[in-house]
Amino acid sequence: MRQLIKRALQKLNKLSSEQVRELLVSAADEIDRLETVLDSLREGVLVCDEEHCLIMANRRAKRYLPIFGDDEKSEKNKSPVWGMIRDEKVSPFLKHVLESGDKALDREFYVEHANQLRLLSLSVLPLVRNGHVSGSLIHIEDITEKRRRESRMRRMESLASLTTMAAGVAHEIKNPLGSLSIHVQLIQKALNAHKEQFVEHTALYNTFENYLGIINEEIDRLNHIVVDFLFAVRPMDMEPMEGDVNAFLKETLDFVSFELEENNIEWNVDFQEDLPLVCFDERYMKQATLNLIKNAIAAMPEGGVLSIKTAVKDSEAIITVADTGEGISEENLPKIFEPYFTTKATGSGLGLTLVYKIIHEHKGEITVKSKPGNGASFIINLPIVQKDLRSLPEPRKADSGDEPIVEWKGMENHEI
Repeated sequence: MRQLIKRALQKLNKLSSEQVRELLVSAADEIDRLETVLDSLREGVLVCDEEHCLIMANRRAKRYLPIFGDDEKSEKNKSPVWGMIRDEKVSPFLKHVLESGDKALDREFYVEHANQLRLLSLSVLPLVRNGHVSGSLIHIEDITEKRRRESRMRRMESLASLTTMAAGVAHEIKNPLGSLSIHVQLIQKALNAHKEQFVEHTALYNTFENYLGIINEEIDRLNHIVVDFLFAVRPMDMEPMEGDVNAFLKETLDFVSFELEENNIEWNVDFQEDLPLVCFDERYMKQATLNLIKNAIAAMPEGGVLSIKTAVKDSEAIITVADTGEGISEENLPKIFEPYFTTKATGSGLGLTLVYKIIHEHKGEITVKSKPGNGASFIINLPIVQKDLRSLPEPRKADSGDEPIVEWKGMENHEI
């Protein structure tokens, strides 16, 4: 286009008014196209002339920097570019670089504009035409999200290193715990073997036996905590297979039926017939389901009702485990999936964390609805096996009801 205009200017006297008009229309279209390209860039661009006055700014530049607009006084627009930028750090930087004739690359500044604080990377480069500097180009890049991603990555790497170290420590703790347990059992066996020698000291024998029983209980408790911790930090060797969720849940309920009866808990099921197949690892899903059922038992110390329901919505199978227990307070709802959070006197605080991790590993989602005094419902959503179309399920919308129910989505910022 530029060459066409040059040739046209050489023959301008020979061009008809219609040809001149067509030439101007073509030039205007080309300029409009270039401006559209500049405005479509993700980076900001400022162009200055030889006197460092701003002659062009694309849309991103105006969004990133507090630049005087067209509504400002005209004399402002004739001032150098640093006089048109309202920022106490960027303005002197541009003044120094442009007046010195130097170039600058990737200088970072925090700039607040339009009630947003951004981290900007600024570069100042000369505009060279036919071997001569004809102005300057200022390139602006918003690197706020980039720096955040780098920061998150560093934190994840640090957490991974810490997790590896912690797993090693937990493993080293597990070995002496096993040794302690064995030696306590040996002491108990030795006491029982010489029980007749304590005939005159029955109280002393009972004291020893009581103390050793307490030690055994504490060893078992610590061992369970270490096992849960190792399970939480280690990668899962998932072996998912297509399976019938209804049959799986029925088998799990049969497994815990005696414990439910012992705690005066009734149970009922509402399984949707012809539930589509779901891909899951039965070992891990059994652990997750048992953790939820045991939590429900603990929430109903005086007995109650446990309800398990299955349904289908869109491209997901939904499992609901509900109890009629104490419920969860509003302040505790956001914390229940966090590691080591527990309201139990002897809990490790890893049970629901493990449940979340297992469901997450199955590409599923777990949420909880609860009102204090009216029990709690844990809802698990698992993707259904797609035979013809394999796509991600649509985002679910929370059910609406006459009475508000507090709902908390599982631990987005606390993934293991």
